[in-house]
Amino acid sequence: MGYVLRVRMASFFAGAATASLIGLSVLYKDYQVAHESISHQAKAFHDLLDTRISTLESLRQTEAPHLPQTTAD
Repeated sequence: MGYVLRVRMASFFAGAATASLIGLSVLYKDYQVAHESISHQAKAFHDLLDTRISTLESLRQTEAPHLPQTTAD
């Protein structure tokens, strides 16, 4: 009886360890996908802001000569 119990316990713990490793692997891959998705969204937002800033700066440079010049006496 003692031998059968030891075999069952060893099988149980081997199965639990295997399930834990598979679970950790799935969680790690999910973390990688989520991190890549968030970094892609942040990069896209950063690029959008860069283009908007560049557009505003170019508009500012083109409209700057049209401002009336003030003379100081």
